[in-house]
Amino acid sequence: MRTPHRISNDRTLYDDWAEESVPPPPPPRSRRRRRRSLVPGLVKGLIAVLVLCGFLALADRWAVLYAENKAAQQIKKQLKLAAAPEVEIPGFPFLTQVADRRIHELRVTVPDVAADRVTLAKVSATAHNVRIKGSGLTDISGAYADAMNGQVLLSFADMNRELGASQVTFTGHGDNKVLARGTLPVAGHDVKVRADAHIQRLGASGISTDIDNMSLAIGDLATYRPGTRASEGLHLTRATVERLTKQADKVRQLLAVPAVVQRLGVPDSVVRQALASDAKLRELTGSPRFVQQLMGTNLIDIALAHPAVLKRLGLDPALLDGLTRLTRPELADRLSLAFRLPQLPGDAGYVRLRDVTVEKEGIRVDLSGGGLSVGG
Repeated sequence: MRTPHRISNDRTLYDDWAEESVPPPPPPRSRRRRRRSLVPGLVKGLIAVLVLCGFLALADRWAVLYAENKAAQQIKKQLKLAAAPEVEIPGFPFLTQVADRRIHELRVTVPDVAADRVTLAKVSATAHNVRIKGSGLTDISGAYADAMNGQVLLSFADMNRELGASQVTFTGHGDNKVLARGTLPVAGHDVKVRADAHIQRLGASGISTDIDNMSLAIGDLATYRPGTRASEGLHLTRATVERLTKQADKVRQLLAVPAVVQRLGVPDSVVRQALASDAKLRELTGSPRFVQQLMGTNLIDIALAHPAVLKRLGLDPALLDGLTRLTRPELADRLSLAFRLPQLPGDAGYVRLRDVTVEKEGIRVDLSGGGLSVGG
């Protein structure tokens, strides 16, 4: 038998080797079994919690859908709308708000609301601090909102369709201005119309339009501006005057009418010389002053008194008669974009108009309101 070598302190090399080479004892088998049994329990518990949360979230969303549908039907009934509006109740959870009988926020969008001659493309509103009427989670008979803010969009596309029987289109031009461009039927003729509509607030519930710079172009012959100011009436265009000065016989016909000569301010002696001499006529009509004076002369009454003279210029007497019947207020009414917000029934609260702006897609109106009540 091998005898181990002795070392200090009565220890042997065999003893040291034996201590280093022997592995620690394994843990008891009972502890490993307990760890393995805990894992499935934790997983099952986590799954149960997730399933419960899922059911609660699903129930919460069903409650939101029910409340949104109930509110939409109440608003449709109270405002007498053709279709139910879109109602959205943001926020989560919803059931806690119902239990508290108070909804933080409620959004309503109503498309196609009739307002006088036009249809409001979209009315959107957000009600704040909405108190629920009724008892229980499913008994919702109405609601009351302390405050509301919203917007109304009067779409140019809708206006062009609804007011476009005369083929007039409306476009925004900044500074709360709307340009009206198109044609109007007058005495069997399509007359080009141009006008500027300035949009402004009218009280607390409507907007008004101030129509300005109205003009109706009769081809490239003349322009008619309804009104009694010096710049209004019937005026020949520059192109017509320049063509006219090159046609001696037509110029002589105009100069043969005393009312025309008086409007032009041409001395009688100069007129007589021009009627007797082609050279004097060219000298008169070639003057820039004559062109400006003829363009600035209102010919409407002259045209009515001497229809044969201006008929040779291409102006239909029936068209001139139709233009004179088209008064400025009548034309302004055709191009008006004014409207008033529909009145809320009974004691359903108030809605006021705050601001009006003209944008690319249409006229946008900011609203505010309070004390809004829906349902019983």
